[in-house]
Amino acid sequence: MPKGVRLKPEQAVAKLREIEVKLSQGKDVLTACREAGVTDKSY
Repeated sequence: MPKGVRLKPEQAVAKLREIEVKLSQGKDVLTACREAGVTDKSY
C-alpha cells in the first residue's frame, strides 16, 4: 500500500482481521504485517 494512504474503517478492520489470522497461523507480527501491507508500527 502506498505511503500515507488512509483506510476506510471497514478496510482497517479487514486488515486487522487478516493480521490476526496470520498470527494465529504461527507467524510473527512483523511477517504478518508485511504480508498484509501494513507497517508493524501502524499495527
